[in-house]
Amino acid sequence: MASPEIKEEPKKARNLSPLKMIFREAAKYPLQISLAAMALLVTASVMSVAIPYGLKLVVDRGFGGDGDIDRWFRYLLLLVGVLGLGTALRFYFVSWLGERVVADIREKVYTNLLRLSPGFFEENSPKEISSRMTSDTAIIETVVGTTVSVALRNAIMAVLGTGYLFWLAPQLTVWLLAGIPVVIVPIALFGKRLRNVSRASQDRVADVGAITTEVLSAMKIVQGFNQEQRESGRFNEAVEDTFTVAKRRILIRALMTAIVMTLIFGAVTLLLWRGAILVSDGTITGGTITSFVAGGMIAAGSFGALTEVYGDLLRGAGAASRLHELLDEQPEITAPARPQALPEPPRGSLAFENVSFSYPTRPGEQAIADFSLTVEPGETVAIVGPSGAGKSTIFQLAERFYDPTSGTIKMDGVPLTQADPADVRRRMALVPQEGILFAASARDNLRYGAWDVGEDAIWDAARAANAEEFLRDLPDGLDTFLGEGGARLSGGQRQRVAIARALLRDAPILLLDEATSALDAESERLVQDALERLMENRTTLVIAHRLATVRASDRIVVMEGGRIVELGDHASLTAKGGLYARLASLQFDEPAAS
Repeated sequence: MASPEIKEEPKKARNLSPLKMIFREAAKYPLQISLAAMALLVTASVMSVAIPYGLKLVVDRGFGGDGDIDRWFRYLLLLVGVLGLGTALRFYFVSWLGERVVADIREKVYTNLLRLSPGFFEENSPKEISSRMTSDTAIIETVVGTTVSVALRNAIMAVLGTGYLFWLAPQLTVWLLAGIPVVIVPIALFGKRLRNVSRASQDRVADVGAITTEVLSAMKIVQGFNQEQRESGRFNEAVEDTFTVAKRRILIRALMTAIVMTLIFGAVTLLLWRGAILVSDGTITGGTITSFVAGGMIAAGSFGALTEVYGDLLRGAGAASRLHELLDEQPEITAPARPQALPEPPRGSLAFENVSFSYPTRPGEQAIADFSLTVEPGETVAIVGPSGAGKSTIFQLAERFYDPTSGTIKMDGVPLTQADPADVRRRMALVPQEGILFAASARDNLRYGAWDVGEDAIWDAARAANAEEFLRDLPDGLDTFLGEGGARLSGGQRQRVAIARALLRDAPILLLDEATSALDAESERLVQDALERLMENRTTLVIAHRLATVRASDRIVVMEGGRIVELGDHASLTAKGGLYARLASLQFDEPAAS
C-alpha cells in the first residue's frame, strides 16, 4: 500500500544569496523598514548598554553614593518602559513586513503558475508546488518577520555590548571574549545535532500521521481483506520508531542542557570571582562588576543567538530559491508578438494537418502520429479507440495546451501557433469525463466560463442541462456552497452542472470527453438528453464509448497507436468488420442488449 505524499522540509541553501529576492520585495516598503529599524536600534541599545549601565548606577550611587535608590530604580523602570514600547513597535512593523512580503510573493508565484502550460504540471507535482506555496512561504515569513530582526538585533547588541564592556572593564572583557567560544562551540555543536534528531523525530511523527490517514480512509478495503492485524502491526512499528528517535532527542537535550548550564553559570561564577578580586583591590566598583555581569550575559547570549540564526537564514534561502524557480518559469505556450486575429463571426471549423506529437515526459513515444482530420462547421465527429490510442491528446492539442511536434492545427483557417491561445480557448467549451467543480457556490460554478451572464441565462442553461430541478432544491439555491470538488452533488448532477457551464460558454466548438462513461443508466439518460441540446448548431468533437453518442455522429474516427485506422459512419464501419466493428461488439452491443 503506497504511502501518501508527505511534505518535505525545504533543504538549506549553501549561501544566503537567494534571500536577495526577499529583500527586493521588502524594499518596496521603505517606511515600514525605517520604522522597524529605528525600533530595533532603540531596543538593542537599551538592552545592551542602557540597562546594564542603569544597574551600575543603582549599585554605585543608589547604595554607595547619594543613597537615592528610588531615583535610580525609576530610571531603570523608564528604560524598561522604553524597551517594552520599542519591542512592541519592532514586532509590529517587522511582522507586518513579513506578512506583506509573503503575500506579494504568493501572488506573484500564483499568477505565474496560471500562465504555465499543463505540461509543466506533468513534470512537476502540483502537491509539491502546493508545498512550496505554503511551507516555503511560511519559512520566508519567519525569516522576514523574525529571523532577520533577531539577527540584526543580536548583531547590534553584540557589537554595542562588547564596546560597552571594553569601556567599563577592559581586563574583564578580554577574559569574557576568551570564554565566549568555550560556551558557544558546544552549544552550536549540540544544537546542530539536536536539530537533525528533531527533524528525524518530526519525520517519524509524520509517518504515523500518514499511516493513520491512509488506513482510516481505506477502512473498507482493510477490513474487507482482513488486514486489521497487519495494519495494526505496521502502525505499532511506526510508533516504536518514533519513540526510539524521541529517546535520542531527549538524551541529547538532557546532555546539552547539563553542559550549557554548567558552562554558562561556570563562566558567570569565574567572572564574578575575578570581579570580586578587582573590587576588593579597589580597581573597580561593585556597580561596575554588577553591570559587567549583566552586560556580559547579554553580549554572550547575542553571540550565541547569531550562530542559531545563521542556520535559519540558510533554510530561508533554500525556501526562497525554490520559490524563485517558480517565479522564473516561463510558459511554453505563448501568444506570438503579433497574434493573427481569428475570423469574425466564428465558423467553428477545426483542421489537423499531418500532426505528430510526443509528450514532454515521454519524448521517445509518439502519442499522435501523422494525424490528419478536418472537422467542418456544425459537424459532429466521434473519436473512438482503445485506451492509449491518443483520443484525449487530440483535445489537448486542439485547446493548445501543447504544440504539435510537427504538422499544423488550424481553427477557422488560422494556425493555432499564430493566434493568441486565449482567443483559441475562448471559442471552445469542454465537458470533461468527470464534472470537475470548484469549492464555490453553484452560481459561480455555472458561470465559470461566462462570468458576466445574468440570472435568467443561468437558469436557461440549467434547464437545458436537466439541472434546474436539483439546483432549485438546494438549501440556498444557486448560492449554495457545493463543497470540495462539488462533493454535495452526485456524479450525474456534477456532470449536468458541467454541461450547463459549457452551455453558458456558448462557444462554437464543443469538446466532449466521454461525458457519460461513469454514470448510471438514469443519470446517463438525463445527461445524454442535455448533451444533445448542447451539441445543436455546434461543431462537436466527442470521445465516446457509448453507442447512442457514436451513432448520432456525422463521422467516426477510429484511432489506434496514435493514428487514424478507420474513418466513416457507424453503418459503414460496422460492415467493414475492422477495429471499430470489434470495439462495437465488445463495448456497444453487449451494454445495448443488456
